[in-house]
Amino acid sequence: MTTAQDATIELVKTNKRDFLVGLEKKYQQRWEDEKLFEVDAPPPSEHEQHPKWFGTFPYPYMNGSLHLGHGLTISKIEFNAGYQRLLGKRTLLPAGMHCSGMPIKAAADKLAREIEIFGPDFEGYSDDANMDALVMVPDQANTSAPVDMAKKGANTTGLTYQFQIMESTDIPCTEIKKFANPSYWLQYFPTVTKEDYIALGLRVDWRRSFITTDANPYYDSFIRWQMNKLYKLGKIKYGKFCTIYSPKDGQPCLAHDRYHGEALNVRGYIGIKMKVLKWSEDAETELKGKPNGKNVYLVAATAHPETIHGQRNCFVGTSIKYGLFHINDNDVYVCTYRAMRNMVYQGLTHPEGQVNQITEIDGSKLVGTKITMPFASDPEVYVLPMENVLATKGTGIVTSVPSDSPDDCATLLDPKKPESSKIKPEWATKEPVQMLTTPTYGDLTAPTFVEQLKIDSQKGAKPLAEAKEIAYKPGFYNGKTLVGEFKGMEVSDAESRVREWMIEAGEAFLYYEPEGLVVSRSGDECVVALVDEWYLDYEDEAWKAQARKLLSQMETYFPETRHAFEVALDRLGKWACARIYGLGSKVPWDPKFLVESLSDSTVYMSYYTISHLLQGGTFDGSKPGPLGITADQMTNEVWEFVLGSATEYPDTTTPHEKLDALKNEFSYFYPLDIRSSGKDLIANHLTFAIYNHAALFPERYWPRSMRANGHLMVNGKKMGKSTGNSLTLRQCLQRFGADATRLALADAGDGIEDTNFEEKTANAAVLRLHTLIDWCKEMLEDESRANLRPADSPKDSYHDCVFENEINELINITKTNYEATLYKEALRTGFYELQSSRDWYHEVTSDIGMHAGLITYWIRTTALLVSPIAPHFAEHLWTELLKEPQSIQLARWPTPSTPVERSVLDAAKYMRSTLESIRDAEASMVKWGRKEIKTKGIVSNLPKRKAVRIFVASKLKEEITKRGSIEDEKAMPFIMDVKKCTGEFGTATALNRTLLFSEREALEIILPYLKRHLGFSEGEVMSVEDVTGKEGPGFMDSIIKSAEPGSPAFVFWNTD
Repeated sequence: MTTAQDATIELVKTNKRDFLVGLEKKYQQRWEDEKLFEVDAPPPSEHEQHPKWFGTFPYPYMNGSLHLGHGLTISKIEFNAGYQRLLGKRTLLPAGMHCSGMPIKAAADKLAREIEIFGPDFEGYSDDANMDALVMVPDQANTSAPVDMAKKGANTTGLTYQFQIMESTDIPCTEIKKFANPSYWLQYFPTVTKEDYIALGLRVDWRRSFITTDANPYYDSFIRWQMNKLYKLGKIKYGKFCTIYSPKDGQPCLAHDRYHGEALNVRGYIGIKMKVLKWSEDAETELKGKPNGKNVYLVAATAHPETIHGQRNCFVGTSIKYGLFHINDNDVYVCTYRAMRNMVYQGLTHPEGQVNQITEIDGSKLVGTKITMPFASDPEVYVLPMENVLATKGTGIVTSVPSDSPDDCATLLDPKKPESSKIKPEWATKEPVQMLTTPTYGDLTAPTFVEQLKIDSQKGAKPLAEAKEIAYKPGFYNGKTLVGEFKGMEVSDAESRVREWMIEAGEAFLYYEPEGLVVSRSGDECVVALVDEWYLDYEDEAWKAQARKLLSQMETYFPETRHAFEVALDRLGKWACARIYGLGSKVPWDPKFLVESLSDSTVYMSYYTISHLLQGGTFDGSKPGPLGITADQMTNEVWEFVLGSATEYPDTTTPHEKLDALKNEFSYFYPLDIRSSGKDLIANHLTFAIYNHAALFPERYWPRSMRANGHLMVNGKKMGKSTGNSLTLRQCLQRFGADATRLALADAGDGIEDTNFEEKTANAAVLRLHTLIDWCKEMLEDESRANLRPADSPKDSYHDCVFENEINELINITKTNYEATLYKEALRTGFYELQSSRDWYHEVTSDIGMHAGLITYWIRTTALLVSPIAPHFAEHLWTELLKEPQSIQLARWPTPSTPVERSVLDAAKYMRSTLESIRDAEASMVKWGRKEIKTKGIVSNLPKRKAVRIFVASKLKEEITKRGSIEDEKAMPFIMDVKKCTGEFGTATALNRTLLFSEREALEIILPYLKRHLGFSEGEVMSVEDVTGKEGPGFMDSIIKSAEPGSPAFVFWNTD
C-alpha cells in the first residue's frame, strides 16, 4: 500500500528527534502520574468562584487507526484547552470512542466470509483468488449498474480484501481472525486510539472516556432517555419519506454508513412524461416493434416545472445508453438504468423494488423521435442531441426552454449549421416562447445572453456557465409568468403551483435521487427510496426556529462557518433515525430497530460531564464508577433529573446525594463552551447537535460556540488511500514526534478552508526545538560563558528596553490570537516572532552582552506562550531548565513586566527598516562591483575604507505637526503614520510631537551597531536642514533632498 511515507522526505539522522521523543514520553508519564488533566466540579456554592472551560471534538469511529486529518481537528480544540488552563480555568477535555452504525459490523462480516474461504489465518489466499464469492459483480455492460467499491478500491490501493486492509495497519495476520467478532473491534481500537492520543500529548481526562452502543450499558441508558424524550416531544415520527437507501442492506444508508458520498443528501425533481408518438427511423429499426401495445414515455427530470409552457423539444445524450422499462401492465418509461433503479424504490412501479428492463438503446438512435410535451404551447416536439446531458444526473433526458436557458438556446444553434445535416430542419426551427419576463432582461433572457456573449454553439462551456449563473436568479426571484394557468404570478410562487397542477393531471410525478454517487460500506450504489421509517422531523418549522435561535446566539469564529450552518439549517429535512443492521442502541419503543449512528451522537457531550462517576474507569462501563450506581438505576426519570428540566427527585433507589453529585457535575460544566469539528460535519452532525440541544435542554445549556476546520492535505496533495497519499497519526508521530507534529498542524492554517501539513515544516521543527533547548540551557547554566550581563545589573541599554517591550507586546498579541482560535497566528507571534526579537537583541548587544534577567524572562515567556501548542518542549524549559517546582500545566498566562511603550516599538521598527535599507544598498554595491557607483545612497570606491552619513527630514515633520496640513508629497509616509496613530490613540495624541520618537536619536542609538556590522570606519546622523547646500565628501544634494519623514537618506563615501 502506498502511503505518504513512500513519496516524501527521507529522514536520515534521527538523534534529535529521538531526544525530543524521549522528553515527550517522560513528561507524558509525569502528567499521568500527577493526574493533571483530571478535573472535577467544585461544590455548587463555589461554581462562580471557579471559571470553567469545557471543549469537545467528534469522537472518532473505531474501525481503524486515526489518520492525520483527525489530528488536525483534535489539535484545534487541544490548543484551546492548553490556553484555557493558562487562564486558570477548570479545563475539561474528554475523549470518547464511536462504535455505532454499520462500518464495524460490515467489516467484521466481510472478514468472516474471507475466513470461510481462505482459512483462519488466510493461509489459503493466493494473488489470483476469486473475490466474486465475496462481493456483488455488477453488469459491466450497464454503465449505471451498482458500483462494486471493493474492486474499485483494489484498482487504486492494491488492497482487495478486508484482511489485507487490516494487515496494512500493522495488525499481525494471526490476530486478524479475532476481528470477525464485531465486539473485538470495540476492545482493540479504543486502546490503540488512546495510545495515539497520549503520544500526541492530549490533555484528556481519561476517566470520562467511553464507547457507544449497547455494549456500554450506561451510554445505552443515556441514548434511551434521549430518544424517549424526543419521541415524547413529537420530534420523532413514523411514516413514509424519501431517504438515501441501500437495496443490498435493505435499510437507509446515512452519512456514517457510507464508503463514499458521506455529505450528500436527497435531490428532488419533477419527472415529466412525454409520450412517444413516432419513433425515429433508427429507433424503429433497433426496437423492432418493442414494446408492443404499450404506452411509451420518455421521462425528463427538471427542477423547474414553472418553465413547462416554454418547452420546444427535449434533449438526449448521444453517448448514453437508455433502457425501456416496464412500469406497470400498460406503461413503459425510457430513461437511464440508474434513474429507474431509484424509481422502483419510490412507489412509481409495480411491482416495487424490481427493475424490469425490456431492452436498451443508444441515445443517438432516439434523435428525431416525435413526442408529446404536456402543457407546452406546441404539444408535439422532437428529440434532439445535446453534448452536456449527463447519465449521472436526473433521468439522462432533459427538456428544452430556449427562451430562458442559455444552454438550450445555444444547443439549438447547432442544428442550423450545414454540418448538422442529419437533423431535419422541422425538428429544431421552433422559435422560443415568451414565457416569463424580468425587469432586467425582458421576455427572452437566454437569447439576450447568447447574443451579448457571442455564443454560437453548445461547446462554449465557459461563457455558457457564466450566462447560466446570471440568467437563472433574475428569472426565478424577480420574474413573472406571461402564459398559462398562472399568468402574472411571481415565478418563485408559480413553481410549486405548476408542480402540483402537473402531478394532479397525471402528466408528471415526483422523482428523487442522491445528489451524487453514494456507496454503502457493503459496496452498494445507493438510491433514494420512499420508506416507512422512524425519522427525526427536522423540517418541523417550530423546531427549525428554535435551531435558528440557538445558532444566532452561538459563536462560530468565521463568517464562512456561520453561512455553512445557515445553509444546512435551510436544507435539512426528515432524517431516518433507525436501522436494522449494524451496532448501536435499540429504539426503546420499537426494539427491532437500532438508533442510527448520527442520531445517537448529537448530545453525548452532556454524557461526558458525569461518565466518570458512572463508569469505573472502563471504556465499556463493565464496572460501576465511584458512586456505585448501576446502569439499570439510570432510568429515564433519573436522567431527566440529572440532565433535564426535572427539579424533584425521581422515584429511585439511588440516594439523593449521589443524584446531586451527578447533577452538580453537569450543571457546572454545561453548557459546552466549544465544539471543534471538520467542516464536513456541519451539514449533519453539528446541525443535528444544534437541533437536539434546542429540543432537549433549556437555553442556559445551549452550546456557546462551534468551530469548523477544513480538510487536511499532506505536502500540498489531497490525503486519501485512493490517492496514495495517506498518513496516519501514529505514522506521523513516529516520524517527527509529538511537538514537531503539533507545530506543523498549527502552522497548517485555520478557518474553514482546506489546510496543508508540510512534512518539511515538521522536520524543521525538530531541529528548531532541539536547538532552542540547547541555547536556553547554555544561557541559564553559565551567565559568563554565555556573555550575559548579570541579572542584578541595571537594564540601562536602550536595546534592553526595546527587547522587554517587544516581549510584552507579543504576550498581548498572542493572547488575542489564542482568544480568536487563530493558532497559526498564535504560533507566529508567540514562538517565531519571539525568536526573531531575541535574535535582534543578541545582534545589537554583541558588544555589551545581553541582560541575563531579560533572557530568563524571554525563556519563561516562550515556554508559556508556546505551551498550548508544544507542551512537552515547554515543560522541559519550565521544570528542567527554569527549575519551576510545578508542571507548566499548572502555570498561568504571563503578565507583561511593564506597560508597552508604543514609541519604543515604533523606534525599534524604524531602526530595523533603516538598517535593512543600508544593508541592501551595501549588498548592491558589492554585487555590481563597480569602481564608482552613484545611485541613491551609494557613492563609494570598493577597495577603500567606507563611511556613512544618514540624513533625517525632521523639519518637515515638525512643520506638518505645527500647521496640521500637508503640501509636500514627500511627507506621505509620515502622514500615513499619523493616521495609524490617530486610529490607535486619537488625534490629540497622534499630533503631539513629544510622543513621537526622535528619528535622529533612534539612528544615533543604532549607529555603533551599524558601523560594527557593516564595517564602516566612520558614521554620522544629520538633519536635512543642517546640511542644505553643503558640499564635499559624504554630501550629495540630490540624495539629501530625497529624505522623507520615516525614510532617511544616506550616503557612503571613502575616507582615504
